[in-house]
Amino acid sequence: MDCIFCGIVNKEIPADVVYEDDEVLAFRDINPQAPVHVLMIPKKHIASLDEAGGSDEERDLLGHLMVKIREIAAGLGLENGYRVVINNGEDGMQTVAHLHLHLLGGRQMGWPPG
Repeated sequence: MDCIFCGIVNKEIPADVVYEDDEVLAFRDINPQAPVHVLMIPKKHIASLDEAGGSDEERDLLGHLMVKIREIAAGLGLENGYRVVINNGEDGMQTVAHLHLHLLGGRQMGWPPG
């Protein structure tokens, strides 16, 4: 499999890791769109949000991602707020076929986002 995020999980590709546990990995985006831009991924390869949640284990993993991203935001000092984005599919601008959450903060976010 030629998945860049799986390469990061497997320590084949370096990343600036900000959080890791048995199920998820969070690291700084190499092309940040805000002063704080962290990507959080499940270590298990799930191609997209559309493919997630088919089992109890995957539903638990989705919840774990949301709880941990909140904790990471707090740890990075984003007390004034932040944005969590999941791009899904071609029209959603998903560029890596591995489920990932973008944590963006450190500045006022604009609306609408796209």
